[in-house]
Amino acid sequence: MKILFVIDSFYTTNNGTSISAQRFSVELRRRGHEVRALCWDTPAPDTHQVTMTDGDFTTPRFHMPFFQSLMDKHDFSFSQIDRKVIREACDWADIVHIFVPFGISVEAINYCNDIGKPLTAAFHIQAENLTSSVSMGKVDWFNSLFYRSFRHFVYNRVRHVHVPSKFMGDMIVSRGYKAKIHVISNGIQDEFLEAGSKKIEDRPARVEEDPSRIFQVMMIGRLAQEKRQDVIINSLRYSRYGDRIQLVFAGRGPEYDRYVELGKDLPHPPQFIYVDRDELIRQLLKTDLYIHASDMESEAISCIEAFATGLVPVISNSDDSATPQFALDGRCLFKPGDPKDLARAMDYWFDHPNERRYMEGCYHQAAQSYTLSRSVTLFEEMLAEEIAEHADAQVEHLN
Repeated sequence: MKILFVIDSFYTTNNGTSISAQRFSVELRRRGHEVRALCWDTPAPDTHQVTMTDGDFTTPRFHMPFFQSLMDKHDFSFSQIDRKVIREACDWADIVHIFVPFGISVEAINYCNDIGKPLTAAFHIQAENLTSSVSMGKVDWFNSLFYRSFRHFVYNRVRHVHVPSKFMGDMIVSRGYKAKIHVISNGIQDEFLEAGSKKIEDRPARVEEDPSRIFQVMMIGRLAQEKRQDVIINSLRYSRYGDRIQLVFAGRGPEYDRYVELGKDLPHPPQFIYVDRDELIRQLLKTDLYIHASDMESEAISCIEAFATGLVPVISNSDDSATPQFALDGRCLFKPGDPKDLARAMDYWFDHPNERRYMEGCYHQAAQSYTLSRSVTLFEEMLAEEIAEHADAQVEHLN
């Protein structure tokens, strides 16, 4: 198949949707498909990014008035609508897959429907991810405007929609989205599982904690309001282990300065890193406990990556997040936005090192269900279903 990914920013490495698109592209090409992206950005030179696709269709970057500096901090920009490029891209493809519900995606849908091109879409971005950037993530009527717009211009104009979690599928169905829903995890790379297997295999069955040892606690994700790294920082002020915890935040974003200031008086001020996959795995292997404090998530692939390496995750039990689905029991959940309750959950796992050791193995085993290979197989099946249904509809139309 010739598969076109429509996604404004394809090559950023600080956005879960883009990273998922990159990984799917590489795996699909490995299976013999041709994949190109319709986007504004280009691969970083002299890196593995140059081989992620079979060549791309690029439009100019759109500079958003008033908000571009904020968008730059999130490592995201919109593509300009260039109808000539969009039509060339869609003409090339056997099937077009929409990743984000913005301008070039709407134009691609318009053209595909005009010429009769098979078309699918993905729902990765919650409205709250956008509105939180302007401190309105909890304003229901404002979020509803985005969900209605997405539904009208994108998702009710395709037959098949990929969602990364059942939570997301249930949410958009409740909001009147009519397409067939395909729940397909974004998937983790084998390297995370392999690292976790080796870690669990090589370690002793039981552990005796050194009372002076510094624990490493980690979260992966953009430094953004809705990710709630502030809750983790503040939790150390309530934890019995607060003077023995080194926080590590992997990511970058607009809240960096605020979080540096918030954590500067801790016994061990937080460390902020932005690293490639291999170094991320090395950091995870040094980590004692993983925290995912986000108020809203469509899946949180970073959390799966963490427990794939053999870590117990402590997860915000937010009604607006899919991530609580990964908790194997209630000891791994805390009240959203509550640093005292997070401290309680962290202290439990540090108080019970051998129980933590046992659950690390359980979580590593659970991660086997979220492999990238399995996800791409399900994705291929969705594309094939759309192509078959499209062909049947074309025949019926001719008759």
